[in-house]
Amino acid sequence: MTTQTDAKSTTVTKVTMKVAPDPSLRVAEARLVPHQALLKDEPFSILGGERNPAMVTSGVKPDEKTCFGPRGGAIMGMDGPLWICDTGHHRLLGWKKTPTDDTTPADWVIGQKDFYSEGRNGKTDVSAASVNVPTGICQCGEGMAVADAWNHRILIWKTLPEDNNVPADIVLGQNDFSSNEANHGKDHAEANSMHWPYGVAWQDDHLFVGDAENRRVLIWKGMPTKNGQDADVVLGQINFNNRDENAGDDPNAMSMRWPHGIAMWKGHLCVSDAGNNRVMIWKGIPESNGTDCDYVLGQSSTDLVDHNQSLYWPRSYTLNMPYALATVGDWLLVADTASSRIIGWHIDDLATGAEARALSGQANFHDKGDNRWLPPCADSFCWPYGLQTMGDNIVIADSGNNRVSLWKLAV
Repeated sequence: MTTQTDAKSTTVTKVTMKVAPDPSLRVAEARLVPHQALLKDEPFSILGGERNPAMVTSGVKPDEKTCFGPRGGAIMGMDGPLWICDTGHHRLLGWKKTPTDDTTPADWVIGQKDFYSEGRNGKTDVSAASVNVPTGICQCGEGMAVADAWNHRILIWKTLPEDNNVPADIVLGQNDFSSNEANHGKDHAEANSMHWPYGVAWQDDHLFVGDAENRRVLIWKGMPTKNGQDADVVLGQINFNNRDENAGDDPNAMSMRWPHGIAMWKGHLCVSDAGNNRVMIWKGIPESNGTDCDYVLGQSSTDLVDHNQSLYWPRSYTLNMPYALATVGDWLLVADTASSRIIGWHIDDLATGAEARALSGQANFHDKGDNRWLPPCADSFCWPYGLQTMGDNIVIADSGNNRVSLWKLAV
């Protein structure tokens, strides 16, 4: 390598620098911590992307077989249908039956005029059949619910859509299907407004919404029946109007920073508070606003929030931006998103700061890295963002790999 100085050529010695994590930060014993496998060896179907994709993707054109940064997926029955949030293409993709082969083409699309178009709200006016950064998705009664995050609303279909661009029946967070302002354009939140709702769940006859930018979880008792219906309970704030990060105070057992995933675990309500690098757990479903949680996972106490508890390498008891939750039997499954792994806690271990027992995506509890810092392959993850279980199946939105993978559970 040469540099030019006053028209004279000066030879400079080439120096090769290799940047690697300090090995002294690793704890040898941590790699010996035993763990159960959460998932079978490989997924039985991969959708939207390849089983062994190229390391660099220049662009993902929309069609029946591709997706771009998907953040959610849900099997609605034992045999299907399957719906996913193809987030980057601003659309929902549906399959009549749960796919068993890789790159199975979708049967339906909602949010775009066809499989080959993209753009926020289909590059038209916001409507009952348009979406703008759809993220969370779940079965909801006899139908489904979708967190239409950047339209600041939840869309609910009373029955499962079985065609292209079936309009939703109910909208929450907005008063009608043609509105999409955050918090109705106001500087405060309300019981019927939202700002970037990323997560949605329907369990135990309650609808839950992770209203992320309002730093709260909204709860409806029973199925909402009208547009813009007020929520019944708010968690993370002491009332429906406040929206400050961690409720305007130091982190505590009540406050939230970036709530997203929601699940019921053996009668306990669980919320992944990604911004505080923890999972909050309540004994039952709270009835009062601003109720403190009873346990946290990922931190040793409710006032601590650093990712991986200020450690460089993760542990069996730490989290780094956990975005998604799912449950199966005695297990709580957590997408530890920034560590590109899925970890599982058993109900018998429930306590603040408990260690996880099960793991997939990394070789051990002490490793991290997108695709294990290797080329992507069938059993690796890059920022897993969504989880959903149905029987012994689990749907994983492997967002950074631009794919959704379907697995058999091993727990």
